[in-house]
Amino acid sequence: MQPIHLFNLAAKQAHWLSVRQDVVAGNVANTDTPGYEAREVEPFSQVLERANVSDRMAADDPRHFVDDTMRNDVAVAPDQANVAIKPSGNSVSLSHELMESTDIRRSFELNTSIVKSFHQMMMMAVKS
Repeated sequence: MQPIHLFNLAAKQAHWLSVRQDVVAGNVANTDTPGYEAREVEPFSQVLERANVSDRMAADDPRHFVDDTMRNDVAVAPDQANVAIKPSGNSVSLSHELMESTDIRRSFELNTSIVKSFHQMMMMAVKS
C-alpha cells in the first residue's frame, strides 16, 4: 500500500495559514504604530516548491518535477501590496488586512472540508 500524503499536505497548509493569520493580526494590531511596515508571508506555492510533500515520488522520466530539500520556515517579508504610506510612516491598510483575514478563514474552512471528506472516504474503504 502506498503512503497517502494528502494529510501531510493539509497539515503544511494549515501551518502556513496559521503563520499568515499571525502576521495579519500583527499588522492589524500595529495599524496606528508610527513607522510600522506591513508584513506578509510568502505564497503557499513557494512553500510547496521547497517542501518534501510526498517523500519524493518516483521520477521515471527526465521531464518529471524534482523537489528541493524541505525548509520548514515560512518566510515573512514586507508586504509590497500595501504601498500607501501614511504621514506617520505606517504602511498598514486596515481594509486590506480584513480582506486577507477573510481569505485565510475561507482557506482554513476549505482545508478542513477536504481533510474531513478524505477521512470519510478512507473510513468507508477500510470498513468495506
